[in-house]
Amino acid sequence: MRAIRAVVMTTVAVAALGATAPAAGQKMLNSFMSLSLLAAQQAAQAALARCQKDGFTVAVAVVDRGGHPLVMLRDPLAGAHTPQTAISKAATAVSFRTDTTELAATTQAGKAASGIRHLPNVVAVGGGIAIRAKGSIVGGIGVSGAPGGDADDVCAKAGIAAINDAIELE
Repeated sequence: MRAIRAVVMTTVAVAALGATAPAAGQKMLNSFMSLSLLAAQQAAQAALARCQKDGFTVAVAVVDRGGHPLVMLRDPLAGAHTPQTAISKAATAVSFRTDTTELAATTQAGKAASGIRHLPNVVAVGGGIAIRAKGSIVGGIGVSGAPGGDADDVCAKAGIAAINDAIELE
């Protein structure tokens, strides 16, 4: 009897939550912009070039608007930790819709949002920046390996600058 009651309750709950028909004219599919592979490659190459010009050995990652890696470039002398850190910085910036330098400041110990630092794959240190086009986040870039998050940020911004005009015009 308990099993039957559980099945009935589950069926009622599913019907109440998801069985409604869409309103007339309501779209059933989302449409959104996301960074192309070509744009991701160009941004990563520009960021890596800037860091190399400044004498830093880094890894650079570019992710799509969902935080999934599109490109990862690593200087042969960059530390073993830098590829995953760069990916996580880029994904963190996209997920929280803020640069990781700002996230680092707002999640310091003792602040209300400090628990965010304990979430899986969150990297709250400079070097991760969301990439925006036409007011929407379309991806993110992360740099890891320069001596400090501020230097990582400079390289990441160079990567965004390399594609910014092109992605704003599309």
